[in-house]
Amino acid sequence: MDKRRNVVLFLLFLAGVVNYLDRSALSISAPFIQKDLSLSAAQMGIVFSCFSVGYALFNIVGGIASDKFGARNTLLVAMIVWSAFSGSVALAMGLASLIVIRILFGMGEGPLSTTTNKMINSWFPPNKRAGTMGIASSGTPLGGAIAGPIVGFICLKYSWRMSFIFIMCVGFVWAFAWWKFVKERPHDHIDLENVRNNKVVSKEINSNEETPAYKIKTSFYLKQKTIIFNAIAFFSYNYILFFFLTWYPSYLVKERGLSVATMSVVNMIPWTLGLIALGSGGVFSDRLVKKFKDKHILFSRKIIIVCCLFIAAVSITLSGSIQNLAASVAMLAIAVFFMYLTGAIYWGVVNDVVDQHNVGSVGGFMHAIGNCAGILGPIVTGYIVQFTGSFSTAFIFAGAIALMGSLGALKFIKPIPKNLYEDAPKVAINNK
Repeated sequence: MDKRRNVVLFLLFLAGVVNYLDRSALSISAPFIQKDLSLSAAQMGIVFSCFSVGYALFNIVGGIASDKFGARNTLLVAMIVWSAFSGSVALAMGLASLIVIRILFGMGEGPLSTTTNKMINSWFPPNKRAGTMGIASSGTPLGGAIAGPIVGFICLKYSWRMSFIFIMCVGFVWAFAWWKFVKERPHDHIDLENVRNNKVVSKEINSNEETPAYKIKTSFYLKQKTIIFNAIAFFSYNYILFFFLTWYPSYLVKERGLSVATMSVVNMIPWTLGLIALGSGGVFSDRLVKKFKDKHILFSRKIIIVCCLFIAAVSITLSGSIQNLAASVAMLAIAVFFMYLTGAIYWGVVNDVVDQHNVGSVGGFMHAIGNCAGILGPIVTGYIVQFTGSFSTAFIFAGAIALMGSLGALKFIKPIPKNLYEDAPKVAINNK
């Protein structure tokens, strides 16, 4: 069983690597694309944001699909679709075609996090899910870290178009491995070992989760302040993430005067710290749960969200105002580190308060709200840069958004009272 779990976890980790290799490719190659297609900063901001239009919409669609058709199949289709449209960026000839392709690309990537969360919910016991989500998600900053040297090298050696074709091929290879080696649930692996251990596996994963004949309506969860403000905190997280993901490479080149080659290396520093933070944040949260076992599980999740978003807010604000390049990069790296410490925790909150039959849909809702930051953030940043002539105000604005998320989480992320669960509207489900 552990071997099967490790395969699932490893491939989910690699999916995150491919995911951010894809996303980061546009920001790394942006100086080349802007020059080749004659795009202004405001237009480039629109291109960055277009990804999140499709992405946010299909966060919800992906969550519903994972509940209805299974997370394994949903993620397989998503990887094939997003890889194909990632490669299609190489065909873009102007602003309009680039916008259309990026929207379709975002639609393909939309289901990733909700399907990952659903797979972890199916494969891992409750006391390991936040840590496991953190490990799986830590592939994303690794993808961002290696995107700089890989995409930068291909752009300089060949062309920016060739970098997207390369990444498309990587995605197709992953899709084949996922189709070949992974099933929806542990007991779907029909072999002697799993047949022999099936009862043990089921008991381990669902020891505290009886399978009911009904489920609470999804709408009940979407009205709870805990879910709403968890989504708002996730919005703050994503605002910093997309600011860093989309505009930071251009900031280093245009405002700090770095070459593309140097920028590709410097850009790796925050991503590397993010890799460490995202991989350890969920594990740290699960340990806090054990330490404060006399308190509700949300207490431990809330501590991390509130404290880390606050530190990230202060750090990113300082990063934009410091003149020394090394100090500025260090402050941005600190912001990214503490931001990423919370990365798995939002999903942990969903798993903690939502029944297993609604995890995909509620997770999709949270992800969609959070990723509206990916629509607004790059556009807002682009216009700030174009009309002020610098990035400093954009850094301050990003810090303010993070502070908003921290304060909202502090006040509103609380356990949902038991009587509300008991009185919640319910619908019958078909247990297979």
